[in-house]
Amino acid sequence: MTDWFEAVTHALHPLESPPAPPAWNHDHLLELIGEGPRADAAVLMAIRDVPEPRVVFTLRRDDLVRHAGQVSFPGGRTDHGDSGAIATALRESREEVGLDSVAAEPLGFLDCLETISGFCVTPVVARMAGDAVLTPQPEEVAKIFEVPLAFLLDPANLHEFAFHARGEARLVYEYVGVEPRIWGATASMLVNLMRRMEIIK
Repeated sequence: MTDWFEAVTHALHPLESPPAPPAWNHDHLLELIGEGPRADAAVLMAIRDVPEPRVVFTLRRDDLVRHAGQVSFPGGRTDHGDSGAIATALRESREEVGLDSVAAEPLGFLDCLETISGFCVTPVVARMAGDAVLTPQPEEVAKIFEVPLAFLLDPANLHEFAFHARGEARLVYEYVGVEPRIWGATASMLVNLMRRMEIIK
């Protein structure tokens, strides 16, 4: 039986060495959004500690200004009072899904990811208590759902498709066989985890 938490933690940037820009996809984003400044942000990839670990996602409301109706990890823009990516990810997770920080044990970081909306996102990976209770913030989150980690780390469930943005077509990742749809930046963070775990190249 795979010890998923050991395998994942081994692949991460350690807590004492958070990643720094440029993001792993920086060169690719240059063609779309140029070299301008990126706003700092962080998300929490929370993995529920149960016999078959599951990853927490949110489905954003359809009427939001940014990323309406899309699947994402809890997270958002870094505030001036945040002490770093972990503080941002935990604060945003508390605000969006009611996660008590006591129930989340940060394990490490994935590589920074730049988004077409102008953010440089640091993904924080955490072990979440199996009995942690999550409640969606109704003004922003339509629903919370969880997907088995083993499914997300299986390359057979992943494919690429052409997405048109700002007049340019580019290949983006998408998971198949799961609803709501997991694609774009959220899927790319999971792909980064798969690469760091050497599941794919």
